[in-house]
Amino acid sequence: MSVIYIVLTVSVIVGVAFFIVFLMAVKSGQYDDDYTPSVRMLFEDELVKEKTKQ
Repeated sequence: MSVIYIVLTVSVIVGVAFFIVFLMAVKSGQYDDDYTPSVRMLFEDELVKEKTKQ
């Protein structure tokens, strides 16, 4: 029964650690990309046309 408490404690610690790392990544701006989603559809058409010409 004591193994359950140890595993539960370790899993909570690991979960909190991953959450802190995620928050640090968000605050550093790793997920901020405003330009690419707006022009992605324009570049996809050009790639499809080049593949069909070959």
